[in-house]
Amino acid sequence: MEKALLQYLYQKVIPIYRHFDQAHQMDHVETVISNALEIAKDYDVNSDMVYVIACFHDIGMQFGRENHHITGGQFLFDDPILPTYFSESERIIMKEAVEDHRASRKDEPRSIYGKIIAEADRDISPEIVMTRTVQFGIKHYPELDFEAHFERAYQHIYEKYGPSGYLKLWLKTKKNQEGLSQIHEILKNKKKMKQVILELYNKHHINA
Repeated sequence: MEKALLQYLYQKVIPIYRHFDQAHQMDHVETVISNALEIAKDYDVNSDMVYVIACFHDIGMQFGRENHHITGGQFLFDDPILPTYFSESERIIMKEAVEDHRASRKDEPRSIYGKIIAEADRDISPEIVMTRTVQFGIKHYPELDFEAHFERAYQHIYEKYGPSGYLKLWLKTKKNQEGLSQIHEILKNKKKMKQVILELYNKHHINA
């Protein structure tokens, strides 16, 4: 990647994540970048495109969470700097990859780029999933006491990551498959999971 483009991403794009909730801060986007580049090694893709998609994947959060995948894709396509480095057809692919990355999406992403970024964004491990769920709850539901926070967190994780959850893995990476199996086991022991959630709640509630 050209140095000027990398500087632009880290000076103008990634810092926008500082304004989002704890689950969508700069450390999250940097993790997704790392995951995406690692996954991309197994496919015939443009690594610069993968990098840019990862940088923009949640950028639409600045306009609201509900449609952030749509607004984020448009934000990428309208970016005034990217045409210097990518053709219109490449930017359309990147736009669609951002639009297609959301976990609740039922249809298969339209390109390998969408599949890569969706898989990278999953970053499935019990610790990461529970931490991000607690962070999101503290940010968006500050009026809830711990019991309500736990029930919300348990229900969300079960509905998304449980045996019949809506999350789909479009690429069968070993890391995410193993992480999903571990979460299934944790969901079987609600008492133990509550203790873990309590520790995370106390930690992140203080820092909120």
